[in-house]
Amino acid sequence: MKITSISVQAKNQDRVNISVDGQYRFSLDIFQVGDLGVKVGKEYNEEELVELETESQFGKLYGRTLEYCLLRPHSIREVRDYLWRKTRDRRGKEGKLIKGYPASLAERVLAKLEQKGHVDDEKFARWWVESRNLVKGTSLRKLRAELQAKGVAGQVIDAVLAESDRNDESEIKKIIAKKQVRYPDEQKFIQYLARQGFSYDEIKSALASDDNS
Repeated sequence: MKITSISVQAKNQDRVNISVDGQYRFSLDIFQVGDLGVKVGKEYNEEELVELETESQFGKLYGRTLEYCLLRPHSIREVRDYLWRKTRDRRGKEGKLIKGYPASLAERVLAKLEQKGHVDDEKFARWWVESRNLVKGTSLRKLRAELQAKGVAGQVIDAVLAESDRNDESEIKKIIAKKQVRYPDEQKFIQYLARQGFSYDEIKSALASDDNS
């Protein structure tokens, strides 16, 4: 069986359609074509074509997951959860069953994203700490809990928080400035601040400082 044409897709200029013996067989991204050595006139047996179809699926899944990663930084757990959803069978708009991607391809995609530096828990944790409620304020305890929920390891969280300029003294002042007007009852406001991860001593000190300012 022979590759008879390679044509750029109309809707996606980064992928090409591959025809075998005059019939469309699968698509590849433009980088895969060169990496796999696919060219017009080259002959393959059925087993080799099936392997190329697997690479086609890998390229599609990698491209979609890369787009997800580039929307904003994500933790490894977030990307793994995204890929897991892609391995599930689902129903299309017309009720037709669409098979999920093989789990082995999902693992390959995650490994490549990590190798390329697109997924990195330390980079993600640093971005999260630097950007999370920067104006409104967030306690370090809450930042830690959020990162733990994202699957980031404790030692990574410790290192990132240690290098951050954020501290609870300034963070609680931001929250007081934003939220205190909504709580005429001081005890309820204290309870709210406690739920944000601040200790009772931190809260009383911050409120006393605000009263004296």
